[in-house]
Amino acid sequence: MSASALVSRLEALCGTNYVLTHPHALSTYASDGLAQYHQTPLAVARPGTAEEVHAVVLACFEAGVPWVARGAGTGLSGGALPVAEGVLIALSRLRRILAVDLDDGCIVVEPGVTNLAISRAVSPTHFYPPDPSSQIVCSIGGNVAENSGGAHCFKYGFTTNYVIGLEVVLSDGTVIELDRDAPGYDLLGAFVGSEGTLGVATRIRLRVVPVPESVRTLVAFFEDTSAAGDAVTAIVSAGIVPGAIEMMDRLSIKAAEQATHAGYRLDAGAALIVELDGPHDECTARFEHVMTLCSEAGARDVRVAQSEEERALIWKTRKAAFAAMGRIAPAYYVQDGVIPRTRLSEVLGKIDELATEYGLQVANVFHAGDGNLHPLVCYDDARDGEPERAEELAGLIVKACVDFGGSITGEHGVGIDKKRYMPDMFAEPDLEAFQRLRCAFDPHGLANPGKVMPTPRLCGEVPGPYREHPLERAGVAERF
Repeated sequence: MSASALVSRLEALCGTNYVLTHPHALSTYASDGLAQYHQTPLAVARPGTAEEVHAVVLACFEAGVPWVARGAGTGLSGGALPVAEGVLIALSRLRRILAVDLDDGCIVVEPGVTNLAISRAVSPTHFYPPDPSSQIVCSIGGNVAENSGGAHCFKYGFTTNYVIGLEVVLSDGTVIELDRDAPGYDLLGAFVGSEGTLGVATRIRLRVVPVPESVRTLVAFFEDTSAAGDAVTAIVSAGIVPGAIEMMDRLSIKAAEQATHAGYRLDAGAALIVELDGPHDECTARFEHVMTLCSEAGARDVRVAQSEEERALIWKTRKAAFAAMGRIAPAYYVQDGVIPRTRLSEVLGKIDELATEYGLQVANVFHAGDGNLHPLVCYDDARDGEPERAEELAGLIVKACVDFGGSITGEHGVGIDKKRYMPDMFAEPDLEAFQRLRCAFDPHGLANPGKVMPTPRLCGEVPGPYREHPLERAGVAERF
């Protein structure tokens, strides 16, 4: 099938207005939140129903054309970067909430529903815990693809802990259902966090939880990140599990405070946000203990939110950190790595050394409880060679995380940006095992090719049975 014939078929399936081919329209979709990478697709299809998604994928399969699924485009690893001569399937029109069952503690949604809309749909009695900083705009389909976390993941877990069922379209147009309670291999767990390489979810069933009886929030200011890290260690060692525990360094405080005017101390080297939730009496007692531990670790100032408005302002400042970096530098390169919590000071010291060596500023914002760092390498893209130096520095930070016993990503995914670092973390037999799983779902290599794996790998290179479609042998029922 020719490219023009495929476009005509897509227009017949989705409607002419929902298939984009003009260069100006395509430029909107040339990158996701990681703007350092750009690629123009053959076309962008914007299906409006799950049935249309299925039809679009089937059309691509019959034409032998690769495709990439895209949600809100807020991803930060290039996971939704289009493929040249491929189709980008934009899911932003699939925004229906299909069912809400609070007695059972679940909600069923389409992939284009935003993260925050889910909590709003089940409020005031329930909420959906995984809350990325982009939760106002990021879509749940992308959260599933990346296994997103957020500020409350230390206590509540990541997306994978809340997905209980998926309707999935595989790369050949086959529609299957994956269920958390199904016997046998955990194929649902394999799909969550697979970054769109195993198929596209068209219906998502999620677990939601009751709103806690009490929520208490504070922000403590320290001389430096080392002292704030000591407070984190003391809190966790005391057996306290905060609903959230976040840290910002001096540079990120400066940028975010300029944007929000929340009253964060600009003379502080670190700000630590701690939020406890749970039964009222327990929350109150532990909150007092947390304030004591912060003071013992050297907190200069501890401010407690006295109202929901003050709490919202504390969080607004933390969640504004990424966007506010534009006040520090014209551009930045965001990274996402994980380290053991106890090695925080060492890793931050290494980042400072690298920043000095490269002559660039690095702001640090992180989920302190589970050691998930978000270093923001600031640079001026108008200066020759500076974007390349920033990318190189960001890569060395990723490698440092691995060297200190951590991971190349905590929640942003591997995508195209960090696939080069996969061999730093995994041996070749591990990568081969990943490829076998990928080929089991997508033997033709059409779903988001070129992502995650460090080198081009063809499913045809995998021995014997993986050339076929083994999901049927695994007992997964097709659904039409």
